[in-house]
Amino acid sequence: MLFGVIFKAKASTPAPAPDQAKPGCPNHCGDVMIPYPFGTGGDCNITAEFFITCNTSFTPNKPFVSTSNIEVIDISLDGQLRILSNASNDCYNTSGYRRWSFFSLRLGLPGFSINNTKNRFTAIGCDTYARVDGFLGQRYATGCLSLCSSIADVANGSCSGIGCCQTSIPKGVKSYNITLESYDNHAEVLPENPCSYAFVAESDNYTFSSTDLLFSNFRGRQFPVTLDWRIGNTSCNEAKMDSMNFGCKENSDCFDSEDNSGYFCQCLQGYEGNPYLSNGCQDINECETSMNPCNGTASCINLPGTYNCSCPVGYVGDGRKNGTGCSSPNKDQSNRSPLIDIALGTSIGLLGLLLGIVFLYWLLRRKQISKLREEYFQQNGGILLREQLSRRQGHREDVKVFAAEELEKATNNYHESRILGQGGQGTVYKGVLADNRVVAIKKSIIGDPSQVEQFINEIMVLYQINHRNVVKLLGCCLETQVPLLVYEYITNGTLFQHLHNDADDDAPYLPWEARLRIATETAEALSYLHSAASVPIIHRDIKLANILLDENYIAKVSDFGASRLIPSDEAHVTTIVQGTFGYLDPEYMLTSLLTEKSDVYSFGVVLIELLTGQKAVCFKRSEEKRVLAMYFVSSMKEDRLLDVLDHRVLNNENVEQLKEVAGLARRCVRVKGEERPTMKEVAHELAGLQAMPKHPWSESKLMGEEAEYLLGVGDLNGSYDDGATSSSMGYDSINNKFTFELDGAR
Repeated sequence: MLFGVIFKAKASTPAPAPDQAKPGCPNHCGDVMIPYPFGTGGDCNITAEFFITCNTSFTPNKPFVSTSNIEVIDISLDGQLRILSNASNDCYNTSGYRRWSFFSLRLGLPGFSINNTKNRFTAIGCDTYARVDGFLGQRYATGCLSLCSSIADVANGSCSGIGCCQTSIPKGVKSYNITLESYDNHAEVLPENPCSYAFVAESDNYTFSSTDLLFSNFRGRQFPVTLDWRIGNTSCNEAKMDSMNFGCKENSDCFDSEDNSGYFCQCLQGYEGNPYLSNGCQDINECETSMNPCNGTASCINLPGTYNCSCPVGYVGDGRKNGTGCSSPNKDQSNRSPLIDIALGTSIGLLGLLLGIVFLYWLLRRKQISKLREEYFQQNGGILLREQLSRRQGHREDVKVFAAEELEKATNNYHESRILGQGGQGTVYKGVLADNRVVAIKKSIIGDPSQVEQFINEIMVLYQINHRNVVKLLGCCLETQVPLLVYEYITNGTLFQHLHNDADDDAPYLPWEARLRIATETAEALSYLHSAASVPIIHRDIKLANILLDENYIAKVSDFGASRLIPSDEAHVTTIVQGTFGYLDPEYMLTSLLTEKSDVYSFGVVLIELLTGQKAVCFKRSEEKRVLAMYFVSSMKEDRLLDVLDHRVLNNENVEQLKEVAGLARRCVRVKGEERPTMKEVAHELAGLQAMPKHPWSESKLMGEEAEYLLGVGDLNGSYDDGATSSSMGYDSINNKFTFELDGAR
């Protein structure tokens, strides 16, 4: 599919100004600029007709028209677009065997056509007749004949029918087919010219050469073709009636296409830029151009859309280049009034004073901004970050420090439409960097020095992690009032969104195989953090909302703002309790002793959510079912596991596997951390369970070992009884000791 518009510029129209993309949208695809109304999707293009696919599998990237395989090599705002097209060929050998390939071009978008003045149909060969045909309201066809007895007969640069012929194509063509035939199968001109070729190409981009008749010199060549494009399918007057969707913006004019079936826009004379963007047409400062438009001693004064040439005081005339020039009405300068000299000197002095004040203000403002950024850098822990990085040289490449302006542009000044998510650690925005990389930018919340340390901690934790199932930190920015972290962008949202999609009952759900794989990948990431990292890392906030999924549903553990580094010679650290209610380790809540088993408990709750399809905490459920971990353990004790498993994934083939995973989850949420498995053991067991469907199932039953579990038979606001020990704690008594979030609870 492809497209074009009929465009005829007036001779007096100025050359188009530099092309521009819509704010917040990619400006280039590889080496090709993508100006609005074209764009790469979303609201970056004016309509679907102007969609450009940027294929990143090429280096550099290559743009293609819509979803076709037709490569774009240039887009201009003068109503034209250039593409690459192939040639048809028809080849023979000495046995008369024919091998041919005929090229067709289909323009399926209504606002575009092939330019009939810049392109010509060309055929090459010594035994060749070629035809180009298609539909233009009704069927059309044209062609030409090319003959010669040998290569010696042809003349380079000539396409008059001897070895090469050319003809015009009709106006408004939107598609064509190219076919070739031979009178005598090239028998008389083999081996000099075994093939015929035909193609549509720009007239000034192909010059015939006798060497083109040789197969080896022409095979695989592509040719540029100019297309015309227009906006809509109505005239300017009709389009202006719909002011909301009218394409021409301020300081621009609208021009009808030749057949009044569309229009195009141009900036007014004296303006340049993109007429399809708001404020896209900017005033040209003629006084700053390389050629001063004023004559002699005249002063140039820029005005909106134009300029003025003013003669000095005491002179008269037209100061323009083509004017009469400035001259004194009285040749005897001695008769000039001294008041004129005084006024002129005073004006120059005041102007110099004003310029000096402006320059001084500019210097002071630059110094103030620089000082403020340095203050923000220190306030946001920049010095602490430098110290931490200097101690850990060699772990991986340095974290990139981004400029504040770069991230503002990437997020469209942190527009609310770019928000990906919000939580206790900050707000995450989607951003597009200058090199077209899509990233996630986290604007952290910092209110006191302890939170600064937590922010720097997140950088240091991610700085030393290199695992396929952990989101990658790309850089940070500390010169803003609120510090920023830049991560790789994970395209498919959070596991919470996919598992708990309550908005649509008909929404697709995650099958059990995908849930088990995601659980295994998450467990492997946590096992890496606990066992393989140079300094063990405890995540401290494992939950569905912190497990991201990429386009292939591969798990990525994220949000390390609450994480802690545990020296290898220590079994735990004492810290203020922090995490998300429903996932918090009860032993950690009671003792404030953070261990690796705290992550094991939180992961156990994640497993239970994957098994049941229910949220960790939900106040819409009855009191005994409100906390999922408590309800799940209670159901297993009463041999009611199958009643709480997600009915959408439960079937005869996987029931034993579901029971095995349920038993593992039950062990993970034991109250006593020492009785829980390690994450390495959990990952190993999940990997084994994931492979089990490939082999015959052996009869197995749920493990009968009884242990202590969260909340036992207690209630949400009272005591906790796990069958072996008991303790009592109310919310008020720990309100000042830990923070939690009720994710998805309401």
